[in-house]
Amino acid sequence: MAESKINDKITKLNEQVEWFYGDEFNLDEASKKYKESVALAKEIEEDLKNLKNEIKIIDEDFSKEA
Repeated sequence: MAESKINDKITKLNEQVEWFYGDEFNLDEASKKYKESVALAKEIEEDLKNLKNEIKIIDEDFSKEA
C-alpha cells in the first residue's frame, strides 16, 4: 500500500529530524544526516505527487460513469 509506505517514510524523516535536537547530535554526522533527510523528503514529495495523480485518475473514471 502506497499510503503505508509514505507513512513509514514520514516517520523515518521525523526520527531523523529529532536526531538534530537530541543528545547524539554531532557536527561530523550532521552533514550526512541532513543530506539523507533531504533525499527522504524528496522521496516523500514524489510519492505524494504520484498518489495525487492516482486519485485524480480514479476521480476522472468515476466522473465519466456518472
